[in-house]
Amino acid sequence: METNTVTSIQQPQAGQSNRAVLKNTAVVALAGLLFGYDTGVIGGSQLYFTEYFQLTPAQQGWAVSSALYGCLLGAISAGYLTKALSRKYTLILAAFLFSLSAWGSGIADSLEVLVVYRIIGGLGVGMASMAAPMYIAEISPPAERGRMVSYYQLAVVVGFFVVFLATYYIGGGDTSGKSSEAIAHLHEHNVHQGWRIMLWSELLPALAFFVLLFFVPHSPRWLMLKARHSEAKQVLRSITANDMEADQEFKEIQASLSTHQTDSSFAVFSKTLGFILFLGVMLSIFQQVTGINAILYYGAEIFSNALGYGAEDALKQQLWLGAVNLAFTFVAIYTVDRWGRKPLLLVGTLGMFIGLAVLGLTIYNQQMGILSLLAILLFIGAFALSMGPVVWVMLSEIFPNRIRSFAMSLAVAAQWLFNGIVANCFPLVNSSGLNLHQFNGALPYFIFAGFCLITMAFVWKLVPETKGKSLEEMEMLFEQQHSKARRPSVVAET
Repeated sequence: METNTVTSIQQPQAGQSNRAVLKNTAVVALAGLLFGYDTGVIGGSQLYFTEYFQLTPAQQGWAVSSALYGCLLGAISAGYLTKALSRKYTLILAAFLFSLSAWGSGIADSLEVLVVYRIIGGLGVGMASMAAPMYIAEISPPAERGRMVSYYQLAVVVGFFVVFLATYYIGGGDTSGKSSEAIAHLHEHNVHQGWRIMLWSELLPALAFFVLLFFVPHSPRWLMLKARHSEAKQVLRSITANDMEADQEFKEIQASLSTHQTDSSFAVFSKTLGFILFLGVMLSIFQQVTGINAILYYGAEIFSNALGYGAEDALKQQLWLGAVNLAFTFVAIYTVDRWGRKPLLLVGTLGMFIGLAVLGLTIYNQQMGILSLLAILLFIGAFALSMGPVVWVMLSEIFPNRIRSFAMSLAVAAQWLFNGIVANCFPLVNSSGLNLHQFNGALPYFIFAGFCLITMAFVWKLVPETKGKSLEEMEMLFEQQHSKARRPSVVAET
């Protein structure tokens, strides 16, 4: 089947090559939709299964964060799988795990069973979160790579928005005109059955993703790594404007792979490559410790507890989060290749800081209301403009061909590790005596705001601009940045 897929490729015109890249990107970006859907579905459903299983705050944190430790294992294993099996087959395996998790989570009759299936889904998310941006970056032209990889993040936020809609309507929709008895009956239904339907709803996109993946080609760079040169050339000709461009890119990939003969993954710990890995890992960590997933996972609970909404109304407020997230991701898509990666990161983290600081102050002063909601939406919009898409763009492009699978798996694994830590710790910090009595519930948001300031300083000092560079030009860029970062210490030693 693979041979037929590759050998049937025709010589494209420029418009045809763009359509081919967009078609393959659209299919693979569905991994992002499932990432967002799987992550977002827990935000609405945990309101009800927490009550159904009568979970403690620690158990609630484990139920929500368990999938994230599966994501960690999935990201680590993806380093091997994307190299040994291919980016494409890793995504197909992830799609199967998504489907199995959606079905199993909905039939869970205990916390333990729910956690097992959430971990299975996490394995799929971890694999897909690394393989999908990598695949998209490897088939995209340099001038459009930021936009193409940003489609992955767009799919993530579409997944969030769609699942917020799904959980809202599965949870009963608008309750403003219903009697208290009707609302109580609806809540009882959601506690016993509604959360299961919310989790099962992921089956539809998961199965569609599984089927569509069989119609995309392998990554040309993976084919080159496996010395399948004729197939790589034919894929390149299907995604470039003409044979000359395809042959030029083929030569650049070949030169990149042959410059360093060693295939050892430990090459990533050399000076320059180690610096690149350090930047990738730290960007992944900062994406999580600035608080985005705590807001998204526990958004319904924040609206319900901190801002005073009922459970069903809290689901409605989550739609605002999804809509703002979606709108500002479009802004990022159309600016990441014009303005560049670094300006978006700096502007976005400043906006995130302001949003979190204002939210924290309104909660600390017990003046929650429309200003609190606007602060949350500012934070979400600023994240969608910056740390959401731009980090994924940079992770997909900064690592050289020969160590991309290994290095990116470490960076994405770090992202999921800290995602899990934040998700697990948030309910504990939020319910702690220090937070409740000394900070009136605002402590987590002040902590996240502090990390936003640290992130801004890190980006300003160490992160170079990568827009418009080919994947094969990245290493030279980072060699220059590494030398620049070390120069003050060298002068001091002199």
